[in-house]
Amino acid sequence: MGTRKIRQGLLAVVMAGGMLLTGCSGGGSDNMDRATDSSGKERGGTAPLPAPGPASPEGGDAATPGEQQDGKDRDFAPPPDYLSTFALDVDTASYGFARRTLAEGRLPDPATVRPEEFVNSFRQDYPRPEGDGFSVNVDGARTDEDDWSLMRVGLATRGDGSDGERPPAALTFVIDVSGSMAEPGRLDLVKESLGIMTDKLRDDDSVAFVTFSDSAETVLPMTRLGDHRGKVHSAIEAMEPTQSTNLEAGIRTGYDTAVGGRRDGATNRVVLLSDALANTGETSADGILERISDARREHGITLFGVGVGSDYGDALMERLADKGDGHTTYVSDSEEARKVFCEQLPANIELRARDAKAQVAFDPQTVKQFRLIGYENRAVADEDFRDDSVDGGEVGPGHTVTALYAVRTRPGASGHVATASVRWLDPDNRVPHEESNEIETADMEGGLQNADRGLRTTAVAAYFADALRHGTSARTEPGDPAVRPDTGTTADAPEPMSTSTGSTPWRPLPGAPTLAELARSAEELASDGDGDGDGDKSLRDLATAVRQADRLTGGSGYGGGGAEDEGEITGSR
Repeated sequence: MGTRKIRQGLLAVVMAGGMLLTGCSGGGSDNMDRATDSSGKERGGTAPLPAPGPASPEGGDAATPGEQQDGKDRDFAPPPDYLSTFALDVDTASYGFARRTLAEGRLPDPATVRPEEFVNSFRQDYPRPEGDGFSVNVDGARTDEDDWSLMRVGLATRGDGSDGERPPAALTFVIDVSGSMAEPGRLDLVKESLGIMTDKLRDDDSVAFVTFSDSAETVLPMTRLGDHRGKVHSAIEAMEPTQSTNLEAGIRTGYDTAVGGRRDGATNRVVLLSDALANTGETSADGILERISDARREHGITLFGVGVGSDYGDALMERLADKGDGHTTYVSDSEEARKVFCEQLPANIELRARDAKAQVAFDPQTVKQFRLIGYENRAVADEDFRDDSVDGGEVGPGHTVTALYAVRTRPGASGHVATASVRWLDPDNRVPHEESNEIETADMEGGLQNADRGLRTTAVAAYFADALRHGTSARTEPGDPAVRPDTGTTADAPEPMSTSTGSTPWRPLPGAPTLAELARSAEELASDGDGDGDGDKSLRDLATAVRQADRLTGGSGYGGGGAEDEGEITGSR
């Protein structure tokens, strides 16, 4: 047996940028809406077992220099098909864009629906760790389908301190002033947000503005706020929409400005404010980021993408953020922008963990099938969990990250279900750490309808995303999440078939309710009296969005089960 390595142990789009740092009164520090009461189970004091890593020539696990080890033996090493590995993701743009699209009387394009971003749009009250890194919380509940449960893995970082305790910030805002930004709710919202941000940031913070249309221009070099707020406001007011969208020029100039104005000991970030509708210059994420990747790696300047507009380049923005070691959010009005600014931005500037990855190891003696809901774009090869050269996700203070699994246990089985592990690098010295927790069948005996508020909120969000993605049409899509890709985030394999070609029929998630039932569930969650005002509002907004989807589908979308004839995993790829 190998040793176990573990250390127990996005008013508006810009506001995003400002608030990133400021910490408004009365606001939290998470990037998610509150699902109020404590959710998830953190069984502190247990001796959780980490998921297996690549074997060394001697038969043990490949150790990483500097990694802390506790010297205990692992007594659970499942076959590879019972592993699920992915990079952490704190994006929420998919849910925000879907809500706006539904409010305008249209169903969102299924390609823009990412379930993990729906789930992670709701803040969870997981216990927080004392230091940098994560707490690991695992819980679950039975669905209405025999032997099927929903299992939730919840990760949380320590919140940010007071505004005075954080390092100064050096923020480069890359602002889209192309013709498409003239639409109400785009550049006007950006300017409003920038103005509020300017008044909220500290005197020792610095900002730079780069605008782009058919070309890019640094309209404000890196400027310490101090006595220069009037100069900053003048630069904001001068912004007007013009011509086409050369996103490549904007990002290239933005990173050049950020590197030139980089401050040692400060938090250095590029904040992109755009509808991401690139139509001139290099228009692909790969081509755009190829020009700045070296500077990004050398200087550690990451990208925060804030999307605006009813016609929004979701896929491009997501790829930019992923390749830029950052994340995205979406705002559609001043209220959302103020929330992003006052509650979430501090969490989008500082870091608690670099290159964070999660791996869940299911016990084949207990688990017959499992399916990770979402995270397809964040898949990591199982053997790369402990390879610290493989990119993971960057997570800031006060974030929670949730992964939801559909799990089918073997009839009559009891005992250990899974061990969930998270691995990350210290944001300062890049020393690797791990934390783990595990779950037993007894922890998932209760029905979903009686589960805590946080788990029920997670389930409603996941079912809603699944319905928008597949249940509102009879499409059969290649690469459905029910099929495990070669890199392997899901081990569901509902039918024996190749994962490299072809397609598989879609089935609703186990226990899937109708959209009307989902809306009622969200309304009940919002009115059960356990949450704060913000959390209740977020759930009312969710219920409204589900009702809109139900009307647009004529009440015929989603639900109906169908998971019972999915195939069993045999342990071979």
